Amino acid sequence: MATPDCREQVEPLHILTGQTASGKSAVAVCLAGAVGAEIISVDSMKVYRGLDIGTAKPSRAVREAIPFHMVDILEPAEPFSMAKYLEGAFASLAEIGARGRRALFVGGTPLYLRGLLYGIFDGPAADWAARAELMRKAEALGPEALHEELRRVDAAAAKRLHPNDLVRIIRALEVARATGRPISSHQRQYPAPAPRIPCRLAALRREDADLRRRISRRVERMFSAGLVDEVRRTLERGGFSRSAEKAIGYREVLRHLKGEFSLEETVELVRRNTWRLARKQRSWLKSFPGVAWLDIAPDEPPEKTAARVRGLLFGGPESWN
Repeated sequence: MATPDCREQVEPLHILTGQTASGKSAVAVCLAGAVGAEIISVDSMKVYRGLDIGTAKPSRAVREAIPFHMVDILEPAEPFSMAKYLEGAFASLAEIGARGRRALFVGGTPLYLRGLLYGIFDGPAADWAARAELMRKAEALGPEALHEELRRVDAAAAKRLHPNDLVRIIRALEVARATGRPISSHQRQYPAPAPRIPCRLAALRREDADLRRRISRRVERMFSAGLVDEVRRTLERGGFSRSAEKAIGYREVLRHLKGEFSLEETVELVRRNTWRLARKQRSWLKSFPGVAWLDIAPDEPPEKTAARVRGLLFGGPESWN
């Protein structure tokens, strides 16, 4: 599927991002209400219906007050891709613009952000048998073995990817095997000196200690709210797609239900893996040019943060109402 053509886009994309648990959703709701915007989610898991607790999805009441797009658009058992995301996101952008409204992109999936700003290449479809074979090799020999294999076939991609970034290493090897060309030769649109489309990009940033506390509290709330039961219901409704079952929170609970971990161990594993994701997100976001970072104090209310973000994304001397 080709990337939507955005050459006629004049109004810049307004994007609010940041690490998981940094407070993006609460700030976005305040900001959207103040500027009359509708929110387009930039989250690879909020697209799934019924996966509400583990994705920290906004409540029904919030979504009735502020329109959200690219949320609850398919069942967890259905496959999804960045190409499908981009198609839906730009269709939502056009619909919002046709109504004379503003759009605010909100989320922390860096791969989708890259797609929005730089486009994607039409690579080969997923080869699940090949991926399973490569994953078995990684489990037997360690991820370094796959990274070394990638270095031999695509030195540029190996230099860019961390040895533990198995998902992207496996995809790079898959593309090289399927096309006979390294993935780096396909992806010359990124990194690029500038996005293919005008944008204003703000990212929330918290001190590590504060973010770790917020992650810990969020994980505790998820399990108290019934995350395990949410996974059970999803299994009864048809289960998870390969992409959905890998999401942090869901993959650990799935293993808990198989008897691999106790509930206490599962909670701690989700907490640890979420923190690791947050660290990766910060590294990924640093690679985007032109990001305006906002340092957030632990006690700063979302309304105040939203006022600061408003100036960065929408400009103007308007006072906060």
